[in-house]
Amino acid sequence: MGKRLAACIALSLAACDRHPAGGVAPGAPPASSPVAQGRQLLESGQIDAALAKLQEAPNDPDSLYLQGLVWIKKAETAPLPTPPPSSGPRAPQPRAPEFKNEELQALDCFEKAVAAQPAHARAQTAIGDLLAPHAIRRQALDQAASAGRAGKRTRGTEAAAPAQAQGDYGPERVVEAYRRALQADTSSTEPVEKLIQFATQMGRVDDTDQGLQELLKRDRERPEPLIRYGDFLAQQRKEPERGIEQYRQALIWRPDDQATKSKIAEIYIAQGIGFYAKSQYAVAQARFEEARKYTSDPRSPEALKIQDYMNKLNAIRNQPAAR
Repeated sequence: MGKRLAACIALSLAACDRHPAGGVAPGAPPASSPVAQGRQLLESGQIDAALAKLQEAPNDPDSLYLQGLVWIKKAETAPLPTPPPSSGPRAPQPRAPEFKNEELQALDCFEKAVAAQPAHARAQTAIGDLLAPHAIRRQALDQAASAGRAGKRTRGTEAAAPAQAQGDYGPERVVEAYRRALQADTSSTEPVEKLIQFATQMGRVDDTDQGLQELLKRDRERPEPLIRYGDFLAQQRKEPERGIEQYRQALIWRPDDQATKSKIAEIYIAQGIGFYAKSQYAVAQARFEEARKYTSDPRSPEALKIQDYMNKLNAIRNQPAAR
């Protein structure tokens, strides 16, 4: 988790150069302001000095956001939480708290920042970044516990008692934080990519779908988002025709992209094989002929497979009629 937090700080500070102190205000704070000085101290690695300087502007949303980044930096080297004392010799060992105290301090700063300025995109993103690893871990633990309950219980394998919840860090809250970030910043693809990544990892298909559609709106000048959405529709949604629509749109931008053409051909080939297995030979042939339009190399695996099935269809067509 430490590497993820370090990456978050690096990205956030880089964004500060584009959007002062991570906020959405059009003008940068004066160079002599506590916020500007605190950010410079944070960038130079003077963590304690940065926190002290930023606390001189306790109610400023940008200051609160940067204070949160300071606490995240402190969390990287802080020890892992330890379990609380057991309530008795026979009681199961409680789990350790989910969050480090430094993480809770960071979350408190980010929450205060968005309470003061709900459209603070960087703080909303930071909330999602902070909570996402914990939500992923909790889902993994819940799934493991469910698997354990489904299996035969053996002696001495009772689950540990949960620690204090320490607030809501479920997947809905993470998704909501990223959604608010992308609503606050209507041009950046960063919160959209983070939403897609988290939703994909958590198996939240609808949220992934919404994120990919939002990416299409924000990144209109390249074929890659169209191809990504096509892959998602074809592989995750199991809606190959909709996937083909996205691939065809991508080919408008890059007409000679054989990799995308192969994706279309593979879908049509799979459909053709399915219809062939059902003895729907006319429909199967139509699919193979459509697939052939997207294959240029007659020696490619797709072209060879198409030819193989077309030969089979010709053989069936040329069979003598039963008397």
